[in-house]
Amino acid sequence: MNASQYATSLQPSALFFYLSHCITLLYSPFVCYNMFMKVEITTLLSALQARLFTAEQGMQLFDTLEGYRPDARKAAVLLALFEAEHELMLTFIRRASTLRAHGGEIAFPGGSVDRSDPSLVHAALREAQEEIGLAPERVEVLGLLSPVFTVVSNYLIVPVVSFVPQGLGTLLMQESEVAEVLLMPLRALADPSIMHTEQWTRGEQTRTVYFYDYATYRIWGATGRILHELLTLLA
Repeated sequence: MNASQYATSLQPSALFFYLSHCITLLYSPFVCYNMFMKVEITTLLSALQARLFTAEQGMQLFDTLEGYRPDARKAAVLLALFEAEHELMLTFIRRASTLRAHGGEIAFPGGSVDRSDPSLVHAALREAQEEIGLAPERVEVLGLLSPVFTVVSNYLIVPVVSFVPQGLGTLLMQESEVAEVLLMPLRALADPSIMHTEQWTRGEQTRTVYFYDYATYRIWGATGRILHELLTLLA
């Protein structure tokens, strides 16, 4: 099933939401740097939730750029938003440099979906608890972003967006996988001066790669693409 076939299979209301979501991402390459200062956080979160896919839609979603990948391994990551000093913050990790895959890179907490996971949301919450000690009961799930297919590792990553109203609490890193927990303000990440794109070609397909340089950290790859979608939906 390709993107057009999937869209055709949807009910009219779902089809409108799906196409609107895709068009928003296609024609919104930049976001407003000052939006996070002008809008109440509760209003911002409500607007964001209205633009996200529901958890029930999760297993039907696929990467709209890469197409339907039925053989891809499933993974889920948690985008944990929280408020600190009247700012909306986003939680990242720096992966341990000893890891064979993507060692030292900036990522969201998350990992492979296990057979024992009843849902993608459960997998994201479980992995976040294992990697950084974030208690699932503190987390309010808002919805899902579009899945991102990783060409090299053959993973279809489903981003689960959440809000942690009481803050992250006491965290405990899984040192074999996580070198550092990073808490970054969305306002700073939305600054267009820290973002650039490059066109990378693999095989016969050229892809846009998003880079965000925050302080001494570079966010790119699948994480950069997920962050770009989040910021675009908040615009």
